[in-house]
This record gives sequence, C-alpha cells and structure tokens, in this order.
Amino acid sequence: MSQLDIQYQPTCDISAIRARAKMYAQIRQFFAERDVLEVETPILSQAGVTDVHLASVQAQRHVQGKKQTHYLQTSPEFAMKRLLASGVGSIYQICKVFRDDEHGRKHNSEFTMLEWYRPNMSLKELMFEVTDLLNVTLKHRFGEVRPTILSYKHAFMDRLDLNPLQASLKELKDCCNRVGLNLDLGDDRLGYIDLLFSHFVEPSLGFDTPVFLTDFPPELASLAKTKVDEDGELVAARFELYIEGLELANAYDELIDADVLRSRFEADNAEREKLGLHVMPIDEYLLAALPNMSECSGIALGVDRLLMVVTEQMKLEKVITFPADVS
Repeated sequence: MSQLDIQYQPTCDISAIRARAKMYAQIRQFFAERDVLEVETPILSQAGVTDVHLASVQAQRHVQGKKQTHYLQTSPEFAMKRLLASGVGSIYQICKVFRDDEHGRKHNSEFTMLEWYRPNMSLKELMFEVTDLLNVTLKHRFGEVRPTILSYKHAFMDRLDLNPLQASLKELKDCCNRVGLNLDLGDDRLGYIDLLFSHFVEPSLGFDTPVFLTDFPPELASLAKTKVDEDGELVAARFELYIEGLELANAYDELIDADVLRSRFEADNAEREKLGLHVMPIDEYLLAALPNMSECSGIALGVDRLLMVVTEQMKLEKVITFPADVS
C-alpha cells in the first residue's frame, strides 16, 4: 500500500471531537459541584477480571528487572475500591479501558469509561444522580430527561412471556426455538437467557424515555450484592441504563464481603479452565481492601456511547478518532 492510499484522517468529524471536549467539561463541573473527587489509577495491573465473558488484553513488562505478564484494565474498579477502602470518600474517574476483540457498531476494544463511587448512597439515590447527569449532558436533545424503572424479570415477561428467574433450561430452549433462535448452547442456562435478552429485550429498551433496568438474575451479580425482590425471588442488586436500545451504564450495590467475592472469582476461574480460557490471577490487594470499605454504590458509564446519544450517531466510529483497525 502506498502512502497515497492510506486514510490517515479520524473516522469522526471535528464536531464530534468538540462535543467530547464539551461533555468532559460538563462531567467535571457536575462532580466538582457535588464534591466528588477526580482520581487516576494505573491502567496496567498484575491481576485482571475473572468474568468468563470478558477478555483482558495482556501486556509484558519488566518490574524490578523481572519480566511479568500484566493486564490492561477492563474497568478501574479494583484500584478505585482500594482508594475507597483507604478513606478517600466519593470519587470518579474518566479513563481508557480495554476488552480484547470487541469490535462493531457499538464496540471498540479500547474505549472511554466514566466510573464513580458514592459511599453510603443507595442504588435508588444513585439513579437520581445519574438522571441529574443526563439532564446536563442530554438537555439539548431531550429537554428534561425522566427515566423509568423496569425490572429485568418484567422486561422479559412483557416481551417473551417468560420469567427468567424461574424458567427451566427446557423452557428457555423452547422459547429460543419459538422466536427463531435455533442455537445449541448445551446446558448453558445463562447463555440462553443472554441470547434472548440481547435479541428481544435490549433492542427495545429506552426509546420513549431512558430506562433503568433493575434486579438482574442472581447469577449475573458479578461484584454486586444479592437481595430478595418484592416477589420473594433472589436477584442481583444492580441496574443498567438504556437509551434507544443502547446499554450506557452498569451500577452495583457493591459487594464488600471479601470471602464471598473470592468464591465468585474462584468459580469464574474454574469455569474459565473448563472452557479452555486463560485463568486470571486474583487481585489479592482488592480482597485485602474490602473489609475496610464502607457500604457503597458504584457505576460505570460508557462515555463513547453517551456521546453517540448526544450527537445522534449510530456507529461508535463516528464519535472516536481512530478505531482499533486504523490506530
């Protein structure tokens, strides 16, 4: 390929670059007014996320003369929780995160995340704060933003007439066949739930108004606590934010029991080994920190996706300068 054939220009236009700069200023002012401290933590770590659905990007580096395999962060969560346990109070961070081989209309393997933590704030209070932020960043598009709250269970039941908290493996398979999703996922119950959710629930969320989707199946708790819902069913204490079929944010009532979290990490790694995936080192620094962390709600928001909504773009490449295939 000659130099004349190489397209060196960004995939987004100058207006998107300016819109990003404006949004960063809005975010920083928003948190400054609430006395939430901006922090910075390393993007490389000796440990990484164990979730079988997330792949970390590995990097080789020398530490004190010894070559080691470290991992680019999929989220700044672990390091930020070490700060929370050290008494820094409410904090936020705008940073780069990495998820290997995630590319497409809504994905790039390197993207920007806004993550913040509010000690002693409930998930309901955090929803109000997220709404306030949306009313700053999206005011020019929607005027006043008034999100609705919908449980994961009821979103499923409204669209597929199936309760994912109770459905058997056979019922999930039958539902997939009924709606034309003829994939054999074996005995992966969560796989069938995710398949149905991604094809028939998620694409319909947040068009009339933004939606906070709450009370996920307990198997999807990740680093959130679990609780019992109004119907007496065990659910994960977390929510996600959807606008125009796009998942923008993911929030947890943070799990601070180190023993429970260790057991979840170990279960993830056992599943990784079973699937032939890389077994991840467990972050012992995080587990050591948790007993000193107060009750807390935390949220991660995809900045690039929010910018897609701000600028009314359908493709992520229209709001970032150089996607992975041209960077």
